[in-house]
Amino acid sequence: MGGILYNSSELKTITLTGLPELENSQHWMFLLFGTLYIVSIVGNGLILFIVKEEQSLHQPMYYFLSLLSVNDLGVSFSTLPTVLTVFCFQLRTISFGSCMAQIFFIHFFTVMESGVLLVMSFDRYVAICNPLYYTTMLTDSRVIRMGLWAIIRSFCLIFPLPFLLKRLPFCKANVLSHAYCLHSDLIHLPCGDITINNIFGLIIVMFTFGLDSTLILFSYVLILCSVLAIASREERLKTLNTCVSHLCAVLIFYVPRIGVSMTARFGRQVPRLVYTVMSLIFLFVPPMLNPVIYSIKTKQIRWRLGRMLLGNKF
Repeated sequence: MGGILYNSSELKTITLTGLPELENSQHWMFLLFGTLYIVSIVGNGLILFIVKEEQSLHQPMYYFLSLLSVNDLGVSFSTLPTVLTVFCFQLRTISFGSCMAQIFFIHFFTVMESGVLLVMSFDRYVAICNPLYYTTMLTDSRVIRMGLWAIIRSFCLIFPLPFLLKRLPFCKANVLSHAYCLHSDLIHLPCGDITINNIFGLIIVMFTFGLDSTLILFSYVLILCSVLAIASREERLKTLNTCVSHLCAVLIFYVPRIGVSMTARFGRQVPRLVYTVMSLIFLFVPPMLNPVIYSIKTKQIRWRLGRMLLGNKF
């Protein structure tokens, strides 16, 4: 290639971008993203507070929900600094080290969310298919171990990513397609051989999103078989209703993820704006909608929120 090569230690800054073709609407975009951040942070914070305060919610399903809320807060805070500076202050540069740190945290919390959704599907499987063993199978210590598994697996898989990137020589062009750093975006900048990075990225996708989504689908096949065996139609609907929140969380997480992956790999002719917007949906929508969905579908959370809105003392 004709560009000047830089070692990662010599590449001091990375240039971020907002939304292509919408440069004149950057402040309006900040208002939109600011609203999404507020809903996400306040909503997930309320979920954590309510689960902590409401004794009836001290059970495995809501412990996992709390972990999902912590994870969603992590996703939001991982992108907040650069999105704020790009859309509000028009500051588009980030140091290479900060970019590496942001890549780690964004992908760490993304992979962790997949793991949390998987353990939540196991919770629903046990509650519906083996209800008599629910309390003995999902003890507090086992719930903690399952949560730690999701955290440790994500850390072990994502930790090497920044180091695999830092070893590569970079060209003079250092402009990314988003207002934050993503591995799939930054990997296009190096001029060296990225075969190892691609293989490792594929392994991460296969053993997280691929494996997790397959196991979640399998758990719901078993749940559906168990539900269909219930004689009463009302009981079947009541049982399925306990899975609606989790199913929605799974769909809003995996559908945008699949869309982003398909666009990145096969959508060569797709406008860059489409890819950027889909990536924004993937990172912004789940943290915002998860607390909304669980607040609507969970009676105890609705009741507690109602008391808060009415100004009742706790």
